[in-house]
Amino acid sequence: MAVDDLQRLIELLARLPGLGPRSARRVALALLKRKDVLMLPLARALEETALRVHPCSICGNLDTAEPCAICRDAARDDSQLCVVEDISDLWALDRAGGFRGRYHVLGGTLSALDGVGPEELRIDQLLRRVAEGQVKEVVIATGATVAGETTAHYLTDRLAGSGVQVSRLAQGVPIGGDLDYLDDGTLNAALKARRPY
Repeated sequence: MAVDDLQRLIELLARLPGLGPRSARRVALALLKRKDVLMLPLARALEETALRVHPCSICGNLDTAEPCAICRDAARDDSQLCVVEDISDLWALDRAGGFRGRYHVLGGTLSALDGVGPEELRIDQLLRRVAEGQVKEVVIATGATVAGETTAHYLTDRLAGSGVQVSRLAQGVPIGGDLDYLDDGTLNAALKARRPY
């Protein structure tokens, strides 16, 4: 491997989330030290995954099959649809196991500063799914950020008059969280979302 090849590998690794140039160098060295058991199998897996995995045409999840495993699962509740910003959010919610309905990945959030409008997101597909008539509740599970809240309000407005119940994930104090360590926004959200005990 020439120095240029090594530098290219480091630069590519540094583009990954959570890796900067120093971490990328450490990863590159670890891969090179274990070429046969780590680097070459990883390279094959990356190529196979790039060729075989694609977004589901229904929900936007990633899978090798069309539709994805979640959309094919007959045990899921067709009357509930959880709207998430990204695939990682879908995976996190599904891993938690508390939601057994269907999902819809928007592909981001509305952001005028970044030039992301409704046309750049999968909002029209969401509205078509709701219009089909099986969905009774849309759970909006966007983040508690300005962009997430903007997107949630926009979706609520667009879904008004559709006959579906629109709900939002609760926000506030996490289980095991000490109040003294929480930021003001989280504490205020928890107070606003309080319920009878």
